[in-house]
This record gives sequence, C-alpha cells and structure tokens, in this order.
Amino acid sequence: MTRLSHRIYVIALSVITVSIFLFIGIFGADYYSTELGERHFHQQYDLLKPTGTIGHGIGIAGSAFLLIGVFWYMARKRFRRLAHVGTLKYWLEFHIFLCVLGPILILYHTTFKIGGIVAISFWSMVAVVISGVIGRFIYLQIPRTIQGRELSMNDLTQIETGLFSELKYRYNIDHEIISKLNDKLAGRKPNEGANFLLRIVKRFWFERQLMMEIKTELRSKKLSARNYRKVVKLFKSKIKLNRRLNWLSSMQNYLRYWHVAHLPFALIMLVIMLVHVIVAVLFGYTWIF
Repeated sequence: MTRLSHRIYVIALSVITVSIFLFIGIFGADYYSTELGERHFHQQYDLLKPTGTIGHGIGIAGSAFLLIGVFWYMARKRFRRLAHVGTLKYWLEFHIFLCVLGPILILYHTTFKIGGIVAISFWSMVAVVISGVIGRFIYLQIPRTIQGRELSMNDLTQIETGLFSELKYRYNIDHEIISKLNDKLAGRKPNEGANFLLRIVKRFWFERQLMMEIKTELRSKKLSARNYRKVVKLFKSKIKLNRRLNWLSSMQNYLRYWHVAHLPFALIMLVIMLVHVIVAVLFGYTWIF
C-alpha cells in the first residue's frame, strides 16, 4: 500500500465511522431525546427500541464488529500462519475502526438507557475504547518497521545518521542549523520523575517551538518551495526520532502495563455481552429471523 492509498484508506474508515454516527443520531434525534416514560408512544418506537427492527439490528451489527475486530486482530498477532497476511499496521487500524464503530452502534442500540448487568459490559466497553486510544498513542511512540517489528537502538541510530546525511549532502543544509538542533535536543533530557501527561504536553510544545525556529532559519537559505517542504519534513522526522529514542524504554514499559489493564476490561465486556445475547435469544428476541 502506497502512502497515498494508505491515507485514503484511513480517511475512508474515519468518514464511514463519523457518517454512521451522525446518520443514526440525526435520524433518531427526536426519539433519543424523548423522556424514557414517553418513548413507547413515539412514532419511531418500533424501529429504534432495543428490540426494534433498527435498534436490534444495529445492536447485532455492533456486537459482530466488536467480536470480529478483537478476535481477528488477536489471531493475526498470535498465529504464525497469519504472520504474512497483510501488514500488522493496517490490521491494527482496521481493528481500531471496528472497535470504535461497534461501540457506537451498541450505544444507539441501548437508546442511552443502561442498567443491570449489561451496564457492567457497557462501561467495560467504554474503558476498552478509552484505553485503546491511550494504547494507540503509546504504540505509535515505539518505532517499528512497516511489518510491525520494533526497531532496535542500532536501527534507530542508523536512521538518525541517514537523516543528517541527507540534510547535509543532498540539500546542502549547513552544519550550523544541524548543530543548533542537536544542542537543543541534547539539552532536552527525558524527565522520568515528571507527570506522564505533563511531560507529553511539554515535549510537544518544545517540538513545535523548535520547528518554528528551524523554519525561520530555512527561509533565509533560498531553497526552492519543493526542497523547503522536503527539508522541513526531514527535520520533523529527526525531532520525532529523537523523542522516540528518549522515550523508548518508558513507552515499552507503559505498553506492558497497558496490556495488563486493557485485556481484563475487554474480557469482561465480551463475556457479559455474550451472556446478554444468549439470554435475548432464549427469550425469543431473534430480530427478523
């Protein structure tokens, strides 16, 4: 998959998710905003109630998306026979897509009325989605190949050397700018004792200010517009690489802790959801079948 096709792929998944969320929300806005005691008399009640034609259907679809998203991705990671079936990065993105779209549909299935044992599954699902967003951020901070393999410190050092060589010999960026960048990055040591969130905010603010300074200096080098964009991109890659080098050991530890927290919520959600489905079927709620 090329960079352009990958971008189209990610945008398409995002558009599908947002469109479904807005379409159902707008279609059932009046019903969902009606008080619970009066919904029975609403004209959309038979369609959007949890056992209704649409309400039940989107519940089934949401549950199916969650199951597929979880178990297909787990199978891709754990079974050697599937190791070469597609790129792990794209599998992860599709896993995220299904595990965001699924909860959206399930939320509409509940008609925002959550209680009983199913509430445990629902809030576990919310915890899984939130922890998934956090996990995605941590995952992105650990440098990997396109196949998903973690890069070693030697790999990262070679990439860093290659970036500087390209800046110096291909685009004739003088040593002064590169040295200034190195000095500022070297003075930005990771503070392991600092609050994790505060450290992230400070780091990204530092990177933003640093890139503004670099862009100001590059404008005086009389580069063509095309080369200017490429050089800026290389400097951004260097700054991002430095951040990942500094945070590598911390992020690897955070990812291990994240798995410990993420998996139990996912298991609770799936078990209670399956119990809910079985009970619904036993009571005759088989949708249109």
